[in-house]
Amino acid sequence: MSFRNDFIWGTATASFQIEGAWDEDGKSPSIWDEYCALPGKILDRSDGKTACDHYHRYEEDVALMAQHGIRNYRFSVSWPRILPEGTGKVNEAGAAFYDRLINCLLEHGIRPWMTVFHWDLPACLEKKGGWLNDQMPDWFAEYTGVLAERFGDRVKDFITINEPQCVLGMGYMAGIFAPGLKLEVKDQITAAHNLLKSHGRACRVLREKVKDVRIGYAPCAAPAVPLDEANPADVEAARKAYFAAGGDSPLFSVSWFSDPAVLGTYPEDGLACFGQYLPEGWKEDLKEICQPLDFYMQNIYEGKQIRATDGAGNYETVPYPAGHPRTACGWPVTPRALYWGPRFLWERYRLPFIISENGMSCHDWVTPDGKVHDPNRIDYVRQYLKELRRAAGDGADIRGYFYWSLLDNFEWARGYTERFGLVYVDYATQKRTPKDSLAWYADVIRNNGENL
Repeated sequence: MSFRNDFIWGTATASFQIEGAWDEDGKSPSIWDEYCALPGKILDRSDGKTACDHYHRYEEDVALMAQHGIRNYRFSVSWPRILPEGTGKVNEAGAAFYDRLINCLLEHGIRPWMTVFHWDLPACLEKKGGWLNDQMPDWFAEYTGVLAERFGDRVKDFITINEPQCVLGMGYMAGIFAPGLKLEVKDQITAAHNLLKSHGRACRVLREKVKDVRIGYAPCAAPAVPLDEANPADVEAARKAYFAAGGDSPLFSVSWFSDPAVLGTYPEDGLACFGQYLPEGWKEDLKEICQPLDFYMQNIYEGKQIRATDGAGNYETVPYPAGHPRTACGWPVTPRALYWGPRFLWERYRLPFIISENGMSCHDWVTPDGKVHDPNRIDYVRQYLKELRRAAGDGADIRGYFYWSLLDNFEWARGYTERFGLVYVDYATQKRTPKDSLAWYADVIRNNGENL
């Protein structure tokens, strides 16, 4: 049992988390620039003004990838760096940065994977209502068109939206991510529908403007894992739990954000709860939302255990026992999430599947020998990759894996308190120190996972 010969091994980052240069060369504020300025919103009272200074140090970061055999790099574009007013005039200096980055990647033999939107919405568009504004699909299509025209001659792999569940669930419902809103359910549904329309419009624009384009979409959710894999009732219960869209809100649901995009319909249990809140004409909109995708992605870090409670399809979540292994940020270590998540997603959507993010926050530091030793991260990734390989061996069409993240970086509301990187960043000096895990991952890539 092994990964396919053309398996895609890569690393991932996001613009706001690493670039810095928050107001340089014509860039306007994003919602995250404004959110970081609000008292008490970021755990360590930090911001993304400098972050990893990747805007000025991208050549060093690309060289590190190349030295370690990383041939695929998923990064996102800062919308307010490209279009400071959200729409209209292109900021040439901002576009030039991505030109330099893309050219540098290609010179080093690294395939660029461009995420159109990874959360840093121009603040000026949020002031017009953001995802609640029915013009958002038009704004998103215009922005995507700029990326297609400027970079589509060299970039062929595009991901439309990263983690819509977090964009809206954390930012528009829970209020703990930018822009920090707590909306009523009706408004949540409006925002989600506009986001889905934006995804569909972006797909159309990319198909029209980029020759040989490949398009993906990267939602998220903690996979439901059957407590007892040998019990068919637990397996069926986990499948049902993973795709459930009812309850108080569908904003953390897999199916609410993926069924319309892939299958052309909202999930039935979600419609029963929330269909009344969908805007007029939503059925017609599904034709625009559902566009052909070349691959389907998910960001997966942890799973939840599910057990059937009877023979009628009812189930319960089984808590992990006291002392269960956890990462530095408190997330449970659950390797089987990378078996059951991809398997269930392949069974439902039948699209080539790629892990767009997976990784671990560790308590990392530079030791007296000048190195960063992170055996727990190595063990974590090894265990998760073995489960992903098992899913491939059992018939799921698994095409790739992107480790999160290349660099330690600004981890949203947690600030700089978490380190997910394969490369240690000293934020005071911006010195990069490759961790043991980077050398190990380079070996995994060389061996196509045969050494796990």
